[in-house]
Amino acid sequence: MKKNFLDLGKQPIANSFLSSISKKSIKNEYFYRLLVCFDTKNFLVSVKNPVNPKIQYTDKYAHRASESLTMRKAFKQIAKKLQKRFKPRKIIEIGSNDGVFLKNFSKKKVIAVEPCKNLANLTKKKFETYSNFWDKNLAKKISKRYSKVDLIFSSNTISHIPNLKETFEAINDILSDRGVLVIEDPSLSSVIKINSYDQFYDEHVYVFSALSMNKIVKDYQLRLFDVEKISNHGGSLRYFITKQKNLYQTTSRLNKIINEEKKQGLNNFSTFRKFAKKVEKSKKKLVALLKALKKKNKKIISYGATYKSTTVFNYCKIDNKYFHYVTDTTKNKQGKFTPGMHIPILSPEKGFNESVDFAYLGAWNFKKEIMNKEKDYLKRGGKFITHVPRVKVIK
Repeated sequence: MKKNFLDLGKQPIANSFLSSISKKSIKNEYFYRLLVCFDTKNFLVSVKNPVNPKIQYTDKYAHRASESLTMRKAFKQIAKKLQKRFKPRKIIEIGSNDGVFLKNFSKKKVIAVEPCKNLANLTKKKFETYSNFWDKNLAKKISKRYSKVDLIFSSNTISHIPNLKETFEAINDILSDRGVLVIEDPSLSSVIKINSYDQFYDEHVYVFSALSMNKIVKDYQLRLFDVEKISNHGGSLRYFITKQKNLYQTTSRLNKIINEEKKQGLNNFSTFRKFAKKVEKSKKKLVALLKALKKKNKKIISYGATYKSTTVFNYCKIDNKYFHYVTDTTKNKQGKFTPGMHIPILSPEKGFNESVDFAYLGAWNFKKEIMNKEKDYLKRGGKFITHVPRVKVIK
């Protein structure tokens, strides 16, 4: 049984940056109601009414994973670990983005699956790429050519696919008997701990826990045998899943993490009702802080036109009355406007300068990287604002 616990209101598609704010552009902007629910049967947290993926994942998709130094390092590290631990002969990545993970392997070993054509075009020059949504038909097509594969890797993608049944059945069809499925996605435990409600947006149809993943995969004759905590995106889990009952033993850290989640109450609806109250308080405190700073005529911008910040801006009704503009390093976001609130986006070179008093950390999950990069800004008295784990000013 699914129970609603969080209403984040009217939200746009998080990656639908507007080229202009003409009447036509605004009229055509797509909105949906972001309701989050908890399934009492399998402990899965999900968006109640997912958006059609064909609306979300177009040839204008803006995110480039390789533009983050943090993510380049993370993918290089995990590629090395997986090669050493499982020695795969053939690898599929579901949601390959711009190829930042697969480039760490031999070209002959890898197959990229990326539905966004603009991203798929980037990887087609490097290795075999299918510009399709992952499903049983695609798995069958690849299987006809290569039979089974030993490793399927997916980072921040499985949580984006509404049809889990189709997804896992397709994986089961193509995974070899010795094969391993490795999934990385935001951790529900971390979301609750640090109050990162902006992890909920249209792409994040699901936010998994080890508890929910353990139950879900069993329905598709798969077995979760290991899980690892990782720092990506403000706290994520890396799941290791297989078809075999005995080939890979269940690790002690999987049992430990499941027990930790039970103690945290991730199998109890009351935990999420309490979380929703914390979210409402966070909203009020953030808006109150911004209003107080504006009264003092402080110049405030947002650092990072992230998909997560789309949730915050629209839930808290933060527009250019509060933020002069947003800065972002992604070139195909620059010169555009944020979804819903229509705040202009500039390059850091144009917008992040001495006139800025406060910068809201839209990309709070890269806080360490940003703090290191912007030491001069802090030295001259500039300050950052964050809402994670609580609303505060960072000096």
